[in-house]
Amino acid sequence: MTKNGSKYYWWCQIGGWGSLAMVLVLNSSTFDQQITSRQIQIMVITVLTGIFVTHLFRDVIKRNGWTLMTLEKAAPRFIIGMLATCILSALIRIGIADWLGLASHKRSEFLPRLFTLAADTGVMIVPWTLIYYLYHYVLISSKQQVDTLKLEALVKELELKTIKAHINPHFIFNALNSIRALIDENPVRARTAITELSNILRSSMQAEKLETVTFEKELNIVKDYLALEHIRFEDRLEVEYDINEDTLDQPVPPMMLQTLVENAIKHGISRQVDGGKVKIISDFTDDFYHKLVIQNTGVLNGSRDPDGFGLASTKNRLQLLFGQKANFDIREVNGNLVEAKVQIPVGTIK
Repeated sequence: MTKNGSKYYWWCQIGGWGSLAMVLVLNSSTFDQQITSRQIQIMVITVLTGIFVTHLFRDVIKRNGWTLMTLEKAAPRFIIGMLATCILSALIRIGIADWLGLASHKRSEFLPRLFTLAADTGVMIVPWTLIYYLYHYVLISSKQQVDTLKLEALVKELELKTIKAHINPHFIFNALNSIRALIDENPVRARTAITELSNILRSSMQAEKLETVTFEKELNIVKDYLALEHIRFEDRLEVEYDINEDTLDQPVPPMMLQTLVENAIKHGISRQVDGGKVKIISDFTDDFYHKLVIQNTGVLNGSRDPDGFGLASTKNRLQLLFGQKANFDIREVNGNLVEAKVQIPVGTIK
């Protein structure tokens, strides 16, 4: 227990047992009974004994971890503990009363006195135990909830970092292949391509530190990537953009768009003898979603693996960042066009 927690515990102990003494005094006053010095002494003994035995009981509870057990396991232990505490309290009160000469019973009536005082103490020990257990039950439950949230946040962070770690090497590998094809054929353009790649890597390294980036930044990376790929495919690659400028400041997962465009080229354009078109669409829907569509010439059957890492990572990242409302879908349109569509609820980040 922390220092503040220990302070609050003692304030509760003194306040609780002190309130009991006040109730006994008020009860005597209500019935017009004169409060004698003997009654005051007995009340003081009752309060001090109550504080002492409940503190011992608390120490037993903490040492054995009863508040951490399930109710089925803890209940019999608490019952036995309460009985032992009541008997101990009764024994202490009898011993002090006899020592100070405050007992009104004969010493031969020890057992009746013990049972009477134990029952009297039980009226106070039972609610004390219930309050103590419920307090720690709520405290532990709250702590577990906080720990669960922290764990979920940590898992989310690790998953995002793992996904990014897979994406970046894959992207670099494909970009370097494009540049390698230029080295002998067009050294000047190769140098320009290296500059473009360095710009992409710089943006990628900055994006690595963030869970989301603006769509504008992501689009700039994609434009650099497509410029590199255009060198390799030349006239076989046609690129078209249909961008609503109002969507440029919307948050998207870093490298997500680039991954989908990369898949479109790798599994679509590169498999077409005559090449084809990649079209990127960004707009808002009527139901307040940011819609991203990547279309490419080709067929879906055999062109993309729905369970591949790129597509699987897109689904996972969208759900991690934006929840179940975010959606990713890939389908074939008109027999010669593959369409990957991402929908992100506007203004929603988990």
